[in-house]
Amino acid sequence: MAQTLSRRAFLGAAPTPTRVVLLSLDGIRPDGLRQARTPNLDRLFARGVFSDTTRDVMPSVTLPNWTTILTGCGPEQHGVTANDWDRASPDLPCVAGAAGGYVPSVFSVLKAQIPGVRTAFYWNWKPLIGPYDPASLDESAFEENDGYEGNCAKALDFLVANRDAPTLVFLYDVHTDHAGHNHGWMSAPYITAIEEADAAFGRLLFGLARAGLLASTHFLFLTDHGGHGTGHGSAIPEDMIVPWGIVGPGIRKGRELALNDTVNTAPTILRLFGATPPAHWTGRVPEELFA
Repeated sequence: MAQTLSRRAFLGAAPTPTRVVLLSLDGIRPDGLRQARTPNLDRLFARGVFSDTTRDVMPSVTLPNWTTILTGCGPEQHGVTANDWDRASPDLPCVAGAAGGYVPSVFSVLKAQIPGVRTAFYWNWKPLIGPYDPASLDESAFEENDGYEGNCAKALDFLVANRDAPTLVFLYDVHTDHAGHNHGWMSAPYITAIEEADAAFGRLLFGLARAGLLASTHFLFLTDHGGHGTGHGSAIPEDMIVPWGIVGPGIRKGRELALNDTVNTAPTILRLFGATPPAHWTGRVPEELFA
């Protein structure tokens, strides 16, 4: 049975925002998120800033867009231009690539600048982790066959175990995107997949509330692209316009963000930790996010 968050879970706040969780679903259209029953995400982000007019980058496919989200620059800079990108022989090298062909990311920047920071990456689409240096991740876990429940539990355990350290957790689920490819965007199975993901996120949020960590955590809702029919990759609004949200200490409450791009995500994450973006990043921090 799905659980929903009570208002009591949000009482209290920690003074320093050092714990950030990236709630990441693949292939989410704004109208799909609105149509789905998502009580946990609704309640969480009603207390923060949300946008359903955020623009992703071209091509509107998975690996280039998640790389943009986590590296603060577009394919023109990071060089990940397709889902079959190979760091050993990229068509377009990253403008500031790290050793081994990895792309500088929020994980590597935080490791270089924030003492004691702990990072984790949980995913269920195998190529997704390719651009990121394993040395920048304290924990990573891949779940087979579109599974996501196990990684939600691992993310909770990691957050609780590192409760006294600055922590960044990327928690990703591809089964929403696969529902779109298999059944069509805005189909009943696609909407159901979003609702299933919300229920899994709800269990994570309840676990954090029980551990006394919910109010002191920043959450971002992230997605890479939308979709139409049974595909995506075009420049039409159904593929290019996505939802985006943030909530946590110091973030404005109950606000909408009219102008935003997914490239702004990584600089915003660094701002929460007090870190400085690399010079080649093109994203900006939307100042209107902060109270």
